[in-house]
Amino acid sequence: MVDVLNNVIYGFGVALQPLNLMYCFFGVLIGTLVGVLPGLGPAAAIALLLPTTFKFTPVAATIMLAGIYYGAMYGGSTTSILVNIPGEAASVVTCLDGYQMARKGRAGPALGIAAFGSFIAGTIAVIALTFVGPVLADLALAFGPPEYFSLMIVGIMVLTYLSGGSMIKALMMAGIGVMLSGVGMDTISGQYRFTFDLPSLLDGVGVVPVAMGLFGISEVLLNLETEMKRDILATKVKNIFPSLKDWAVSIWSIIRGSILGFFLGIIPGGGAVIASFASYAIEKKMSKHPEEFGKGAIQGVAGPEAANNAGAGGSFIPLLTLGIPANPVMAILLGALMIHGLQPGPLLMNDVPDLFWGTIVSMYIGNGMLLVLNLPLIPLWIKVLKVPYYLLYPLILLFCLIGAYSLENNSDDMLTMLIFGILGFLMKKFHYDGAPMILALVLGQKLETSLRRSLIMSHGDFSTFITRPISLAFLIIALALLIIPIITQRRKLSQLEEG
Repeated sequence: MVDVLNNVIYGFGVALQPLNLMYCFFGVLIGTLVGVLPGLGPAAAIALLLPTTFKFTPVAATIMLAGIYYGAMYGGSTTSILVNIPGEAASVVTCLDGYQMARKGRAGPALGIAAFGSFIAGTIAVIALTFVGPVLADLALAFGPPEYFSLMIVGIMVLTYLSGGSMIKALMMAGIGVMLSGVGMDTISGQYRFTFDLPSLLDGVGVVPVAMGLFGISEVLLNLETEMKRDILATKVKNIFPSLKDWAVSIWSIIRGSILGFFLGIIPGGGAVIASFASYAIEKKMSKHPEEFGKGAIQGVAGPEAANNAGAGGSFIPLLTLGIPANPVMAILLGALMIHGLQPGPLLMNDVPDLFWGTIVSMYIGNGMLLVLNLPLIPLWIKVLKVPYYLLYPLILLFCLIGAYSLENNSDDMLTMLIFGILGFLMKKFHYDGAPMILALVLGQKLETSLRRSLIMSHGDFSTFITRPISLAFLIIALALLIIPIITQRRKLSQLEEG
């Protein structure tokens, strides 16, 4: 307990440095703007802004990118409530009751409870992260190459299991990601492979251009062909501070959503999105008046908003302590840390304590900034929502091209980004999820290295993966995640045949 408090004090010393404080502010401000703008989620924003952080210190870069992520969770509620369009995926549920509250003239309390609920949930998540993170990191010190290989298999399998479309398509995307990660220099033998004598492939396929293409360019292309109707409420937003009655109804929804969101956030596979849906279902089930849900129940805003913000905080645990991304945003953050020469995992806390504790404490400070920022800036966000898309998207494309080129002043990176942008657009049209591909691309090299080191240690004996208990447990989980969808699909088919 004393050690944790000392580490938190140390973290405040790092996070309150003027430069880190400034980047935290910029991160949460940009994150809120990203959440407000429909069609541009946190994954796309972080992928686009990643090149701008390469001149920063690793601590400042991580603090800013983390701020963009949890800031987007805050901002997403604004469009859900005022426009009935979710700013990002985790705010989809907020549309159901938030917009109905706004139509009844209660946009102020809806926005207020979303902001306060998000702050409370973010705070609970950071406190839990402070205590759970070191324990998990200590446990992970027992991991060897076989355990890391099995854990990464679980990470990829969970993301494919939770992806929206077909499991087979998701596995195909993960397979392509692993193949792409093999391009370039073999880390063990030092030989070049799959480069086709192209100088641009000697360093491998860059994570940043691929992520910018799959998540940024593809979103722009997709939104250009979709006419988004924005019915922005003309009435002035007032009474932002919820009444005592609103607090009495909402407080337990916020607490339940915070706890649920945090634990679902730890599980690899988009915890914030799942947490918001699960929280809404629980609140509706526990309510004495479930018929009010969908018609403007404040609990339907408070619970999911708390859950998605706590989920965002929880997703940092597997990244910082195990080096396993819990969702596509964390996969891009993992890539960012590796570009800065850091290796997320159980040793990160001891090797780079300023980054670990500075980032955690900055999240607490950032949550306070978001609360102060969000409520007064709501009129500004309404004006931002009125910016025509035909002005917005060319600027985003230009920023993408500049960002891709600035990585290494190499036009090949721009070409890579554009190729994967078009590929990402086609993938979305044909319902292929890009998240498993980007995660497999980030983890692929570590996956291969862990596999080969394990086999070197065991003199080529594959049984090493099942004779070690932790590795075996992970492989059983991965196998279950592969089999469950097959069983579920067969049951559905048999029910249809019987019907």
